[in-house]
Amino acid sequence: MRRTNNKLKLLNPAIQTAVAILALTSGGAAYAQEATGAPPVANAEEGVNKVVVTARRREETLQDVPVSVTAFSADQLSKVATPDITALATALPNTTLKASRATNSTLTAFIRGVGQADPLAGFESGVGIYIDDIYLARPQSAVADIYDVERIEVLRGPQGTLYGRNTIGGAVKYVTRKLAPQQDIRVRAAIGDYGQREAVLTASTPVTENARIGGTFAKFKRDGFGTNFATGRGNYDKDVTAMRLSAEFTPTPDLFIRLAGDLTQDDSSPKNGHRLIVGRTSGAPILSNEFDTRGNLLYAMGRQQDVKAHGVSATVEYTLNNEWTLKSITASRRDRSYAPIDFDALPVVDMEVPALYKNEQFSQEFNVTYTGERLQGVAGVYYMDANAFNHFDTILAGAFPSSTYTLGDIDTKAWAVYADGSYNVTDAFSVSVGGRYTVDQRDADVLRQIYLGLGGSPAMGNPGAILFRTDTDLRGGVLSRKDKKFTPRVAVNYKLNSDHNVYASYSEGFKGGGFDPRLNVVGTRIPLATARAGYEPETIETYELGLKSAFNGGRITTNAAAFYSDYQDVQIPGSVAIDTNGDGRDDSFAGVTTNAGKAKIKGIELEAIANLTPNFMVAGMYSYIDAEYKEYIVAGVNVASQRVFQNTPKNSANLRVNYDIPMPVFGHGGKISLIGSASYKGATAQFETPSLLDQESYKLYDASIVWTRTDGKVRVGLHGKNLGDERYKTAGYLFPTLGNEGTLTAFYGNPRTVTATLEYRF
Repeated sequence: MRRTNNKLKLLNPAIQTAVAILALTSGGAAYAQEATGAPPVANAEEGVNKVVVTARRREETLQDVPVSVTAFSADQLSKVATPDITALATALPNTTLKASRATNSTLTAFIRGVGQADPLAGFESGVGIYIDDIYLARPQSAVADIYDVERIEVLRGPQGTLYGRNTIGGAVKYVTRKLAPQQDIRVRAAIGDYGQREAVLTASTPVTENARIGGTFAKFKRDGFGTNFATGRGNYDKDVTAMRLSAEFTPTPDLFIRLAGDLTQDDSSPKNGHRLIVGRTSGAPILSNEFDTRGNLLYAMGRQQDVKAHGVSATVEYTLNNEWTLKSITASRRDRSYAPIDFDALPVVDMEVPALYKNEQFSQEFNVTYTGERLQGVAGVYYMDANAFNHFDTILAGAFPSSTYTLGDIDTKAWAVYADGSYNVTDAFSVSVGGRYTVDQRDADVLRQIYLGLGGSPAMGNPGAILFRTDTDLRGGVLSRKDKKFTPRVAVNYKLNSDHNVYASYSEGFKGGGFDPRLNVVGTRIPLATARAGYEPETIETYELGLKSAFNGGRITTNAAAFYSDYQDVQIPGSVAIDTNGDGRDDSFAGVTTNAGKAKIKGIELEAIANLTPNFMVAGMYSYIDAEYKEYIVAGVNVASQRVFQNTPKNSANLRVNYDIPMPVFGHGGKISLIGSASYKGATAQFETPSLLDQESYKLYDASIVWTRTDGKVRVGLHGKNLGDERYKTAGYLFPTLGNEGTLTAFYGNPRTVTATLEYRF
């Protein structure tokens, strides 16, 4: 009985919000406005805008597609000054998007309990990130600031058929804006507290009747939320420069060609954590401000923190006739990160990790789309060749001061063939069937060496380092594996009438196996055969039942889904402290990747939008998830009952309101929009084992006042984020037994901020 009562207490705040959403969407006269979603398409019969998405790689209305998907339009994102894609998570069911520990730009993404928090080479996300249908193979530089965007779509559940490998939790699609047929110049500027100043300039123009060029330049700067008392610099500052260039050609009405390139440079200072424990030897106290720190590692390989990412792509689309369209997507991307990471967050050298990450990828996709009267579908082939490289030192004080050098060099070649189609058996009933066959080839070099003292290794800038021991040397083609998988999807949907669409689906997802770059053969006594085999692929099977409804001529919409997933061989990488000399004190670490055998995940999701009057909109979300390990073997023992799912709060909720007031300014017509939102996140674990880094449930409140001119060319806004100044943990490092001081440091979401924005369109 006590257990039930505790669960009810946990659910209570979220349930109250959900009930309020349902009550507001139960009926009443309403009128259409663009509340959420991609560019709307007018419905002449109802006079209501419908949201169009490309979740199934072809255009469909949001209410018709039998997939759990949420879409955000450029106008919606602009109106509330959404800074980057991580800010979307408060309005998304069962979704966690956040910057990884110690970075501004590396993304940690979880959807429906599936994701990956380790950014090292060898580990890949379970949530696919896409920019214009181009898959980003690595999480570095994936925290994209929002500019030059048309819409963002977030798909929940395994997308193994159309999106392929590493989308077993879902996918996030960042769709950039196509160039306008006439000259288009836009300026966006922002200033705020903590020294925030931002500017985005976008311009495009026709060159000839059949050619257009355009580009965007963006600068995002902010001082630190806190102070680094060891260096005198700000902590959690931001200094990002981004640009995008594109050219579009239409040699004939049936042929479209787009060439695009983008560049992002992050010159922010190293982000250092907040210690949650007193220094074990020095007695260094816990600082009162969660954004203050004393970490003093400033360089990696002689370089200050420096993150650079760039890519080029070519998209060619040819329309054969009203039914057939051919498409080619060619892309190449690279990124490089010099990352000085001070684990202990103290001015002494106790546990420090200077690191370098380098990634590159090439991908090619060809597909064909068919749109007939009753049959619609897409089929294609995909190829990717990628390399993920990192090397770093773990500089560790203690009775045996040492620098452990780790190298991971991972080559991946993947190819796939896929097809997905839907057939309208009747006007009300349709069946969708799809499948994808994937081959994942992984080859790796792994090296781990221990050097004496705290000076670091030769590779990281200390040529005089003395080698003490080589724990792991698996290079020269020793590590290689190939994984193959067919992932099907079947869905049926039935339109009860024009306003209510019920669907049921079964889908599978797959993420290939690999090799842990922190592998310590000597320290953990792993058999060589086990090390060479690597870790196994993980798979998921998901059953989903959903209902998409519209009321009052589409002025009120509700989307509900219930799902159940069977998750197998879950890949759980991690580092653990180890005692290498048997003296009873941890003196090193080792990478340990576990394939947790079995897990069950079930949950519900509800999204609703109600245009209660022509000027008053209410929207909201509620989600519940129950993710539980059933088999988790450690040293031959099933410890599933002692493990939890990370980054997967049981309850999440969000309530948003928008009230428009007609208000002319300086002789121009326009409207003032009063916008507010409240979000709730349940208790969240940072790792599979409970710790002090776990975050209790919390609430966030945002508000905006925005004036928009009638012609849409001018917009002025004042935006407050996290008005309650909630301090909530998003990540951390957990090595309390290592070094002289012990490491238990946390990273936090942004504090309360206030920003003024101005947008002008010439």
